[in-house]
Amino acid sequence: MKEFSEQYRNLLFGEYATLNLTRISEPDEFYEKQIVDSIYPLEIYESFKNEIETTGLHVDVGFGGGFPLLPIAASVPGIDSIGFEARRKKAEAVEAIALKLGLSKVKTFHNRIETVLIDQDCVITFKAVGKIKEFLNKVNVQAGSKVKVYFYKGPNLLELETSPEKVGIFKKVLLSEYKLPSGHIRHFVAYEAQNVPRGTKKNLVKLSELH
Repeated sequence: MKEFSEQYRNLLFGEYATLNLTRISEPDEFYEKQIVDSIYPLEIYESFKNEIETTGLHVDVGFGGGFPLLPIAASVPGIDSIGFEARRKKAEAVEAIALKLGLSKVKTFHNRIETVLIDQDCVITFKAVGKIKEFLNKVNVQAGSKVKVYFYKGPNLLELETSPEKVGIFKKVLLSEYKLPSGHIRHFVAYEAQNVPRGTKKNLVKLSELH
């Protein structure tokens, strides 16, 4: 992934520098804090990688400069990758960057997750800053869809917010602390959609229609 990291960094601080997609410019720091931080859970949580491979669909919300969307797409070939980002310029830039990096199965959209109906089996990730409960309350799932939501969180997770056992249709199935190779502490939290009621909100964009 070192070569991928350098190509990615060169694009972010070259052709797309004016968009300020990340502030981390030093090569080793970029690799550790953006690339390794994005993909390390794939290495230490076998179920996480297996679920992405089994569903064949990874959805990343609030990806900013493309993290963990693009590193995961590069690490798990063959899957479909969809990103939702509230800022149009970032969404357009990251999809263009994905193509330049050879990640042709990545699509990004200028949408908020609350406007989307998750009507397919998929794995959703949030690395964006925000509270778990608030994010989960925005995720609309169609009955019959197997959906698991993973949160990348920092070392002070339990000091900054609660990690409730249940939020609406979502039940917590994982709360784990781990160390990155750099020594930084991270938390990985997962929720699974259960007992999704029939009937859905109107005027939502179906995930299945976006790819």
